[in-house]
Amino acid sequence: MKTKLSTLSAVSALMMLNCGCSGNSNSIGTNDPEREYVILVHGGAGEMGGLAKDPEKSAAYYTALDSALVIGAEILDKGGNGTDAVRAVIRYFEGNPLFNAGVGATISAEGYFELDAAIMEGKDLSAGAVAGVRHIKNPIEAAYAVKTKTAHVMLSGEGAERFAESEGLEMVDDNTYFATPKTMKWVDEFKKASKKNGTVGCVVLDKNGNLTAGTSTGGMFKKRWGRIGDCPVIGAGTYADNESCAVSCTGHGEYFIRHSVAFNLCARYKFLKEDIKTASEHIIFNELNREAGNGGLIAVDKYGNFAMPFNCSGMYRGYLYKEKATGTVKKGYGIDSTMIEK
Repeated sequence: MKTKLSTLSAVSALMMLNCGCSGNSNSIGTNDPEREYVILVHGGAGEMGGLAKDPEKSAAYYTALDSALVIGAEILDKGGNGTDAVRAVIRYFEGNPLFNAGVGATISAEGYFELDAAIMEGKDLSAGAVAGVRHIKNPIEAAYAVKTKTAHVMLSGEGAERFAESEGLEMVDDNTYFATPKTMKWVDEFKKASKKNGTVGCVVLDKNGNLTAGTSTGGMFKKRWGRIGDCPVIGAGTYADNESCAVSCTGHGEYFIRHSVAFNLCARYKFLKEDIKTASEHIIFNELNREAGNGGLIAVDKYGNFAMPFNCSGMYRGYLYKEKATGTVKKGYGIDSTMIEK
């Protein structure tokens, strides 16, 4: 394994300097559908780029990102579809206390853990989401059940929990199941100095050319009044359309909602004919307020081109794709602008 600065990242950085922007971007493109499948993951974005310089802590995140990619690839290699892969990857993240989703969720002002999740399939624009749930072990599974078992798109709070329980999904009796020692040690002074935003996501282009996007989050620290961010809002934090892209976002949700970031990217790609790199970077570096609306996204288009821009110092992210002609698998992951590529 070797660490190197992506050439495309360096070019993007130079372009952003020339236009007065600041941020980071990783994108890999191809003009032909030469990839059997593509998987992208993210685990949150914010001012944690310095973590990449801590060998012990960064290794834990690199291992987790690699594990998530391998989980998705194994499903696709065995004949599973993109939705199967997205659900499995996000279930893994929801069970990993390193990330703010499921176990490891952040705490609300009232002292509860409230989780959101969404999933969308590009082949028919079907989507499902849950918001503000406190007792569903894997919110991504509840979101999928909403998509497949109801006529609705989003269920929230106690209603979402009653539905999940009726569908036989695994529940937890004690809301503190989602807490970790790190969560309990957080203090206001530390969080005020941090702009770290926690969400996990996965987007997939599968062998059949179908796009799927999924996102899950443990919410914003000390959120109040039943606040819901962009994650479960279809078109804001999550979107997929086979005619354009699959997108999962992470960052300050209020700004991602206002700019309809996920749908906005797909619309620019579809109607303005912008490539995925141009469209995603325009939104992340130009439309969002980089001081308050910090964050990033992962996106893959219908040809297997992908982008992972972020306008802050770090975003946990990774990619894996398999080439059709050779069967070669290529992957990479990173925290700051440097990508570890294999």
